[in-house]
Amino acid sequence: MTGGSEMTDDRCLHELGQLSDVLAELRCRSLFLVADPIAYVVSGAAGQLAPILSRYRVTSFQDFDPNPKLAQLVAAVELFREQPRDVVLAVGGGTAIDLAKLIAWTGPQDASPRELVLGRRQPVQPAITSIAVPTTAGTGSEATQFAVLYVDGNKHSIDSPDLLPKYCVLDASLTAALPARITAHTGLDALCQGIESLWSVRATERSIGYAAEAITLAWRSLADAVNRPDGPTRAAMLRASHCAGRAINLTRTTAPHAISYAFTSDYGIPHGHAVALTIGPMLVHNAGVTAGDNQDPRGVEQVHGRIARILDLLGCEDASAGCARIGDLLDEIGCERRPSRLGVVGREAIAKIAGKVNAQRLGNNPRRLTHEQMVTMLESFG
Repeated sequence: MTGGSEMTDDRCLHELGQLSDVLAELRCRSLFLVADPIAYVVSGAAGQLAPILSRYRVTSFQDFDPNPKLAQLVAAVELFREQPRDVVLAVGGGTAIDLAKLIAWTGPQDASPRELVLGRRQPVQPAITSIAVPTTAGTGSEATQFAVLYVDGNKHSIDSPDLLPKYCVLDASLTAALPARITAHTGLDALCQGIESLWSVRATERSIGYAAEAITLAWRSLADAVNRPDGPTRAAMLRASHCAGRAINLTRTTAPHAISYAFTSDYGIPHGHAVALTIGPMLVHNAGVTAGDNQDPRGVEQVHGRIARILDLLGCEDASAGCARIGDLLDEIGCERRPSRLGVVGREAIAKIAGKVNAQRLGNNPRRLTHEQMVTMLESFG
């Protein structure tokens, strides 16, 4: 089982200055730049890119929220269609990269962005080449063929091989100025993506390799990257994020991501933190898989083997110890581990969260999780 297109090592640059050679190879004459307005400057990307971009006709789009909305995509696509460009360049975190991927995909089409992202119309023109330059270490969006967009208040994940960037630039120096809080949240996303990919019902030998590397690097480096950052830890987290992205591009995410979306949309909990709230309890839940609630067609033993691999990577004897150690990590990097202390109070609020899960992501989980089990789990550690 695979997820479609996959980023290859020869498409990954490691210094921003190498972008010049790639643009020349692509015979690029013009660029559509999608940049996080703060990260673009603070990361140092603006200064490094200035002499490169001065050679091209550049249209810039920077007016978007941390959780991108359809209206913002529509505005960007209108601008793109007025001023078509050869390459879409994204500089920033997952939001900037996701939005750039969607612009490159929807921009050349006649149909409206709404019709395309909701699947009411299919693209007929090839996507514009996109290049992703992450300035955070967490989402792995530069390595995936999907993007997130909020439509009418609901979170949509658009999945198409045409969304995969052609190139990415993994320059750890661009993450050097990341605040501790963002380092923590994005790093948790990478760690959770690795864990979820490894236990996913769609896991393959190839995806497991990527996931294991992501878990190993993030587990060893995240606390230092937050509390004692230096060049090597920043580089380790950027590599962890990229490997996690490659892993979930093949497997997709599972229950913790399925549950997390309402934490973010209803309570404003940053995405990586929202996912991490349930990753420990779900480790315990999945470790208890039986023939009666197993969702992996390869059988219970396959699931048990992959859970054991996760525990080995975490250096924990059993799932309960793993759950406790993940909670300790949240404490160590300054992230609250209890939803109740983040505003999710009472059974009614918990039931509402449980009622908003993403069914598709839940279906990738190795052990079935009922609504009542979810409510009980959230109450027990909330």
